[in-house]
Amino acid sequence: MLHLKVQFLDDSQKIFVVDQKSCGKGLFNLTCSHLNLAEKEYFGLEFRSQAGNQVWLEPLKPITKQVKNPKEVLFKFMVKFFPVDPGHLREELTRYLFTLQIKKDLAHGRLPCSDKSAALLVSHLLQSELGDFHEKTDQQHLATHRYLPNQEYLDNKIMHYHRRHSGKTPAESDVQLLDVARKLEMYGIRPHPASDGEGTQINLAVTHMGVLVLRGNTKINTFNWSKIRKLSFKRKHFLIKLHANISALCKDTLEFTMASRDTCKAFWKTCVEYHAFFRLSEEPKSKPKALLCSKGSSFRYSGRTQRQLLEHGRKAKMKSLPFERKHYTSRYDERQCRSSPDLLTDVSKQV
Repeated sequence: MLHLKVQFLDDSQKIFVVDQKSCGKGLFNLTCSHLNLAEKEYFGLEFRSQAGNQVWLEPLKPITKQVKNPKEVLFKFMVKFFPVDPGHLREELTRYLFTLQIKKDLAHGRLPCSDKSAALLVSHLLQSELGDFHEKTDQQHLATHRYLPNQEYLDNKIMHYHRRHSGKTPAESDVQLLDVARKLEMYGIRPHPASDGEGTQINLAVTHMGVLVLRGNTKINTFNWSKIRKLSFKRKHFLIKLHANISALCKDTLEFTMASRDTCKAFWKTCVEYHAFFRLSEEPKSKPKALLCSKGSSFRYSGRTQRQLLEHGRKAKMKSLPFERKHYTSRYDERQCRSSPDLLTDVSKQV
């Protein structure tokens, strides 16, 4: 048996026991069951590969073929697919987990934005975690909790916005925070360093709409899925082949060079999954789709697509399971909102 450590978005950790021959899906399903998470396809488990790259655990491949020493690896439960409109997230727990991801990205500088937007996002986090504005409580909390790299310059602005949120519940604060986050230029974007055909340093990223080319945090080109005929990789070169009507205006195939073959292949796989999740009506069958398949690869997306998730949500009345949020003071007791087991302390027996 394998004893595998998973870290959740609130930084709590838990050991899960799976069979030696278990595929990635086995561990992922256990983590989702632990959270009572219904909309699980938006998430994934990330880990540091032997080559030092952050990669997603593949659902259909045995864990021992992906990780050399599984018991020594920390798997991080994270948001994998960012919908263009978080309003499509039906479950309060799902929105809460997205909020924790935004919180983590802000703290680590992975979600660059204006001071105004940063202060507004943190103010919604304070409303969720502390309750209504209280100047002394806010000051003490901000002095001991780091939400932003440059937080000390924004404390007054954060408190100014927090004062406006009086009466909002944690669930309402999540909705408002996600509405602010989705409008940010870098929302849901994970840059991957590369260089173009002229050797210029750029970043590649994949989103619901297609593949982006960025210089720093500025988008300089977008290749929508409708423009792309095929994505592939050859050694450490990532190739975008465009449809004929598009390539008449530029080169037929665009080539980008990444740090290594492993880095390139990992990004290609993320593109395959993003395309399937956001563009296909159902999970691809065993035979991979030609559009995004590199010759010889059997890799494919596994799970419900966003369309299936939304259709399921419309047809089925999902029963929200109780979960406990992480709060910092007892001032919230009278309107405590339930969040996740040890994130997530299970409260089902108390209800």
